[in-house]
Amino acid sequence: MARYFGYAWRFITIWFITTIALTVYGFARLYIACLPGAERRRAAVARLRGRVLRISMTTLGATFIKLGQVMSSRPDLFEPETIDQLRLLQDKIPPFGIDAARKIVEHDLGRPLAACYAGFDATPVAAASVAQVHRATLPDGTEVAVKVLRPDIREKCIRDGAILHALARMLAWNATARLSDPVGHLDAFVEGIIEQTDLTNEARHYTLFHQNFAAVEGVRFPHVHTALSGPNVLTMDFVRGHKVDSLPQGQDEVLGRRLRLMFFKMCFVDGFVHADLHPGNMVIGVDGGIAVFDVGLVKHLPEDLLDQFVDFSKCVAMGTTADFIVHMKTYHRYMNDVDWDAVERDIGGFIGEFRAQNVAQLEMGQFANRLFALARKHRVRPIPELTLVLAAIVTCEGLGKILNPHVNTWNEMATFLMPVVQQRMMAKLMAAKA
Repeated sequence: MARYFGYAWRFITIWFITTIALTVYGFARLYIACLPGAERRRAAVARLRGRVLRISMTTLGATFIKLGQVMSSRPDLFEPETIDQLRLLQDKIPPFGIDAARKIVEHDLGRPLAACYAGFDATPVAAASVAQVHRATLPDGTEVAVKVLRPDIREKCIRDGAILHALARMLAWNATARLSDPVGHLDAFVEGIIEQTDLTNEARHYTLFHQNFAAVEGVRFPHVHTALSGPNVLTMDFVRGHKVDSLPQGQDEVLGRRLRLMFFKMCFVDGFVHADLHPGNMVIGVDGGIAVFDVGLVKHLPEDLLDQFVDFSKCVAMGTTADFIVHMKTYHRYMNDVDWDAVERDIGGFIGEFRAQNVAQLEMGQFANRLFALARKHRVRPIPELTLVLAAIVTCEGLGKILNPHVNTWNEMATFLMPVVQQRMMAKLMAAKA
């Protein structure tokens, strides 16, 4: 009975805050409608939408903060101004007490805290929506980071996910809203959040990243101490270093290239991508290497994604607008009433502007934003995996430009892809002959 009461009360809370948010949004839209200029009004509406979402999600707590952070990685669904607001979502949640943390650790590991660690800091070094991290030392003196899930966070995420699923179904009653598949996208978002509430998943991700980058110099992931880890506790080596965005601009061209190659390898060789990679989840060690952590959110990419991306790149570099339309019809999702003649006209103008620019000076972020804007306009959806790759490359370019403002991401990506594509073609030929 208490469980159903909790669901009902949470539903009422979500409904109440949503109603207030929509009311504020509606009144603000009336003001924006008076602004001069169509582009200015569009940007203002997108910014307002992001601000209302950010404030509402912050008010609703952990699950919604995490949901907003995941949403900020989907430029195919949201406009740049909206995403800029969602990226401001921070895990500004008070830490839970040491007594609760001790209880969780001892329950998961089956022994007293003192039997596991020689020292365990009572105050966490970081507190986020799903977990918090304590610094500790092992009996042999090794400094470790102990990630501890928040009490009952999994149950809360499942509860909020069920309520959001019901609300998304209600939203899908509207034919216009249904075009964006709110139920499917929301379920995918929530599934990713719930997966992060079992730290055995994150431990497994670390193992895979260790295997994938074992032979790569200058890229490392913290070692996980499996004997001191479980569903609610993850013990790993403590990582020290400087954040990428705190380094002076243009200081290290080699480091910037290493960062980009790390992204390319994840996307085009391993098919296993850190889906929440930003300056807060990596540091530069004293040895100049990149240490990457917080790998709870990942994405497995399909085998044929490279073929799709290569085809996409050919269309952009040398294809006609008709080639681009064929690519979109083959690899993208769209409704039956898409005006393909209008899409072709817009694509023709877009590609013409792109090819008129100096490729060395082209901003990948601007290119991707224009492309996603066209897709949203015509209700053509790139597959989520391609969106993730493009978003990852844009992030990679942004971080890389901190270290080297004059980087040519297009050339580096083409250089990286050529041998990869050749190897795949050879493998296919060998398989066909066999």
